[in-house]
Amino acid sequence: MRASFVLSEVLTGLRRNVTMTIAMILTTSISLLMLGIGLVVVRMIDKTQEVYEDRVQVNVFLTNDISANDKECQNDPCRTLRADLESDPAVERVTYQNRDDAYERFKQIFEAQPELVKLARPEALPASFSVKLYQPDRSDVIIQTFSGRVGVDSVTDQSQYLEGLFEGFKGGRDFTFVIALIQAVAALLLISNTVQMSAFTRRTEVGIMRLVGATRWYTQLPFLLEAVVAGLLGSFLGIGLLIFVKSWFIDRALGGLFESGVLRRIEGIDILLVSPWLVLTAVAITAITGYVTLRLYVRQ
Repeated sequence: MRASFVLSEVLTGLRRNVTMTIAMILTTSISLLMLGIGLVVVRMIDKTQEVYEDRVQVNVFLTNDISANDKECQNDPCRTLRADLESDPAVERVTYQNRDDAYERFKQIFEAQPELVKLARPEALPASFSVKLYQPDRSDVIIQTFSGRVGVDSVTDQSQYLEGLFEGFKGGRDFTFVIALIQAVAALLLISNTVQMSAFTRRTEVGIMRLVGATRWYTQLPFLLEAVVAGLLGSFLGIGLLIFVKSWFIDRALGGLFESGVLRRIEGIDILLVSPWLVLTAVAITAITGYVTLRLYVRQ
């Protein structure tokens, strides 16, 4: 098979159906853009979860009388609670934080909001134990054991607050995947129509080639390559759009969360790792759709 002939046929087909080709490229690029956003969000969630799994703790807040009268946790029941926590086999580390420590931490967290810091007073913040577990998902053991103990006001699991945050981002990820799926269906239909139209417009010359002995594979390969080339162009455009969306929308919309460390930043390496999958997806979808279309609808 002469490569120059196949290449010329591919270029001819793309020129003849330029409007359909452009529509297929744009639809494919948008579908891959949404897929790429979903994939980089998955990476962002995974990296953020890894960070929080190391930081997440259970907080045992103490009653007001202990917070006010036992700043060094040297008397019962504070001392007993601390000893019981440290001896628990599920506990890796216990850190005591009195009211003054809690107030200093509060000022650090909300240093960007001085008006809120002015309203707060150390007396309003309870002393607490920050409990680091060997297995963060076993926080229910500490909650059940120490809730209701003398001197304990409440026991909270920080992971409960994070679940809502991650569920929100997973919802956004799922939404982008749904849009990507809808766009993929539209792209499949466009690819099928483009291949059919291209074959129809060249039906006479294909018929002549078959009469002189050309195989079906030889005559249909240019149509298949047209779809693959359009898919490749769509994937490159989709990757470019993904870089643009990351730089001009995601970084700006979530910049505060990235800077504060609440979320891990989406970096260039994330797009670099996702891009090959977008290209492979485009090639696979266009090649399979083109092949099936030729087999089902093109008889020459």
